[in-house]
Amino acid sequence: MRNRLAIAAAALSLMAGAAAAEPAALDARIDAIARSWDHVNYEVKGPAKVSQLAAIAAQADALAKQYPGRAEPLIWEGIALSTEAGAKGGMGALGLAKDARATLERAEKINPNALNGSVYTSLGSLYYQVPGFPVGFGDKDKARAYLTKALAANPKGVDPNYFYADFLFKDGKYAEAERVLQTALAAPARPGREIADRGRHAEAAALLAQVRAKRG
Repeated sequence: MRNRLAIAAAALSLMAGAAAAEPAALDARIDAIARSWDHVNYEVKGPAKVSQLAAIAAQADALAKQYPGRAEPLIWEGIALSTEAGAKGGMGALGLAKDARATLERAEKINPNALNGSVYTSLGSLYYQVPGFPVGFGDKDKARAYLTKALAANPKGVDPNYFYADFLFKDGKYAEAERVLQTALAAPARPGREIADRGRHAEAAALLAQVRAKRG
């Protein structure tokens, strides 16, 4: 009887250890996808960029199928698809943008607060960058609503502040855009995301120069 209890206890201990290891393994794979995207988005140029973004989206999709209850792989799949759309351009980009939106909406239903509310930032940026009806699904009101949620989830983050500032700039709200960009430029560093931080800060600085030129 004691042997059976000991065996059962050992089995439960192994199961608990495996359950604890699984989220850690998933987090490591998500971090690897994030770093791959950072490199491709900011350091790869030319036609190779489109194919490498497609590969990242495929990796994230495979991970999402393996962990259907987690939003993070879907968020990165949506980010990769939307970035691929921007790099590809033309009418083919619209199909990718629609796929990105659908993928991000799936992530939103699972956990909208995953990755500091990145799903809100990504959906908001899609809605203001994609053309509106009848060409695409762009919608300024939806963009504002999602970007506002993104800032509520991550008020000091570089990404939500940058994209909200870009939205404001395109809407002609230059004073508010400048204020939001100051927050973006003062955003705390993200360990392991140094490439993305440098790239986004450079984008924010360039946008700030445009805003100030408009303000005169």
